[in-house]
Amino acid sequence: MKRWQLPALGLANLELAEVPVPTPGSRELLIRVSAVSLNYRDKLVVEGELLPDRPTMPFTPVSDMTGEVVAAGDNVSRFKIGDRVLGNFWTQWIEGKPPAAMIRHGLSLGGPLPGMLAEYVVLHEDVAVAAPSSLTDQEASTLPIAALTAWFALVETGHLEAGQTVLVQGTGGVALFGLQIASALGARVIVTSRSAEKLARVRALGAWGLIDTGATPDWSGAALDLTEGRGVDHVLELIGGDNVKQSAAALASGGRIAQIGFLQGGDITLSAVPMMLKRAIIQGISVGHRRALEEMIEAIDRYGIKPVIDRTYGFEEAPAAFAHLDRGPFGKVVIRVNEPVV
Repeated sequence: MKRWQLPALGLANLELAEVPVPTPGSRELLIRVSAVSLNYRDKLVVEGELLPDRPTMPFTPVSDMTGEVVAAGDNVSRFKIGDRVLGNFWTQWIEGKPPAAMIRHGLSLGGPLPGMLAEYVVLHEDVAVAAPSSLTDQEASTLPIAALTAWFALVETGHLEAGQTVLVQGTGGVALFGLQIASALGARVIVTSRSAEKLARVRALGAWGLIDTGATPDWSGAALDLTEGRGVDHVLELIGGDNVKQSAAALASGGRIAQIGFLQGGDITLSAVPMMLKRAIIQGISVGHRRALEEMIEAIDRYGIKPVIDRTYGFEEAPAAFAHLDRGPFGKVVIRVNEPVV
């Protein structure tokens, strides 16, 4: 089989190699990968900017995939040959609180554990999740990180209610999934972006309010105007840095900031006073557990949510797909690995 791998960290070192097809062990599945999707995290891992410890080399990157079970080891009970599956990003986090070992060692697909950018991969059956019946393989490959992060922030930890107001920042994968999930559950969604062209596109996806942060850098005032001074109930904070001050200022009383991204750097800056006066909550979000992924997939089938894919690349075009990710896609970037078996 073929796989993309890194003999050393850095996108310039990404190489296509031919290796033996792996053999599944006890309770493991051999999966023929149909598609993978890229996340900003994948870029950071490839460039050596995220993981505290160097992964075992050569290292295969990328966390998200959809594929078909083509072989199974002994004692497999959760899946059978022919099933379409995704991989759960946090391999040990089934539900409840994350295991201590997961926090200490970061046991996640695509770094430090081997990733999915290969024609075949092996996963323990507990890591696999049934793919949604309503989505193609390429669409389904976008769910494990971006969609689950938005779901975990809004539904699992945020307990989103119909009629509430959600503000999402930008038009990347997490932001657009946040828009689609919140809209499906009856919330009003405000989208911020520096691109007027992208804001026009999100209106067609159901955005209730739009804020052009290029024209209005102090965007919290615009969010308050849209909500007649009340503020927003949930913010998907995808930028970090000083932007969190704006998120805090835009909150309604009792509102929540889901801290997800750090495009402006790893440190966040905000004043304690508005957080205290508003009894606000800031909640760190790092994807989610398997049970939430399974519940989200059921909701995606039920509500007919369709992921937004900016472009799909062929397997041999992986470097070009990473370059597209670096430019800032509208939604997700997908790589087609194998054609689905008919």
